[in-house]
Parts: sequence; structure tokens; C-alpha cells
Amino acid sequence: MNAFDELMTHHVENTGLGGFAVGVAPAVIPKEDADQSRVAELTNELNRLAGALMDLSSVTSVRLGVQGHGSLDPFVNWQRMLEPKPLLDAAVVRSCCLQAAGRLEGLKAKAEALATPSIEPSQLHPLVWSAAQRLWNDGHLRQAVAAAAEAVSGQMKQLTQRNNAADTSLWQQAFAVSDPQPGKPRLRWPGDSDDQDVKTMQAGLLSFAPGVNMVIRNPATHVSHPFTEQDGLEQLATLSVLCRFVDQCVVVTHDSDPEPAS
Repeated sequence: MNAFDELMTHHVENTGLGGFAVGVAPAVIPKEDADQSRVAELTNELNRLAGALMDLSSVTSVRLGVQGHGSLDPFVNWQRMLEPKPLLDAAVVRSCCLQAAGRLEGLKAKAEALATPSIEPSQLHPLVWSAAQRLWNDGHLRQAVAAAAEAVSGQMKQLTQRNNAADTSLWQQAFAVSDPQPGKPRLRWPGDSDDQDVKTMQAGLLSFAPGVNMVIRNPATHVSHPFTEQDGLEQLATLSVLCRFVDQCVVVTHDSDPEPAS
């Protein structure tokens, strides 16, 4: 539209009651003082853009029915307004451009409304993505998940100061409902321990955290199997959820007040 509008500053529209041989002479006539070199540049640019927009007419359903010529693509055939017995005029080309632009806006809005949510890896928990990023970007998806899982387990070990048992056992001990013991701190969901919602979260984490370790970390670390990008994204997202839960927990030892895990 911008290129077309600039081209028209070098031309006069030959239409309406004041036109000359309307319907026979071209619908657009160059001005006497037109910059011919610039007109040539704009003509070439419009032809290039018409080629780039070859599918625009079919995508937007913007076409013209011209008697004796059938259905006409107004973008590809824009130059027909410069020819004798023109099939198009400038007003029609402008109108078609505006209709196509509006149609594209409508299609974009519809696509956005129907689009399914997607997982953006860089928006995952920083600990998870920083551990996985290099391997993921290099195409080593399973190894990226394994590295992220190790980072999450490492965070738990650092918080509880434990590294004397298998990871699954340490997760079970970290969220155990029993009181902390010397050398065995617990991770507790914040809030009143007698509150039912707090109890539910604590019990859920006791199942969830060891389960994540068993079904995500262990296979990713020890089992070689087909692994798709969708598999990896879902598993990284699960690790991210666990990591964010751990961030909200408090560390409880047998002889101290709770401290925020993060």
C-alpha cells in the first residue's frame, strides 16, 4: 500500500466525469513532471511485492469478477490499470488492499483465539532451564532433562544438607510427616501444620517429589529410549513445578525454627 501510494503521487487518476476516454485510455496517467526513474523503481518494487503476495488473494478471498475475464487477482494484476482498456483503476486496487489487510487482521485474531497454549522453555524455573539449556539447544533432549532433574535434586540435598542416600529416599525423607531428626531436616509446606490444606500439600509433595524422581530423573539418566521434544518439554515443566514448590517450603530441623527453603 505504501509503495502504491507513492507511485500514485507521480500519476493522475483518469476516472469519473472529468476523465479522458474513460474505459479506453489507461485508468492512471503519468504526470508531466513525474520522476521517471523513481516511477521505474516503484514499478519494479510493486511487481516484486505482487510476487511475494501471490497467495494473498486466495488466503483472503479478495478477488474481482471482471466480465469476459473471470476472476481477477487485484494484487498480481495491479498494472492492468496502466494499460489501454484497463480492467482495474487505482481506487479498486486501494480498496482491495484495505479489504485484504482487514481480512488478515480477522484471520490473525481467529488464529490467536483458537491457538493452544505452548510451553516456553526459557520461562521455566531458572534452576531447571539453566541446567538444561545448553544440552537442549544442542539437541540432546533426554540429557537435558537428566541435567535439570539432577539440579532439582541437588537443590533438595543442599537445603536438607543430605547426600547419604539414594535420591528417591532423600525426597521421601525430606517431605516425611514425622518430626525432623538430628541430621535429617524436613521440608515443610508453609502454614499451620493443623490446617487441612497444608496437610494436603505436605502429603501431596511426599508422593509427588519421589514420584518425579522415579519417573523422570531415573529413566532420563539410566534408560536410552526414543525421546521427542514434546516429551522433554512436559518433563522439564514437571521438574519446574516441583522446583517452584520446593522454593515455597521451609526447612525444619530438630532444634531450630523453620527457615524459608529459597
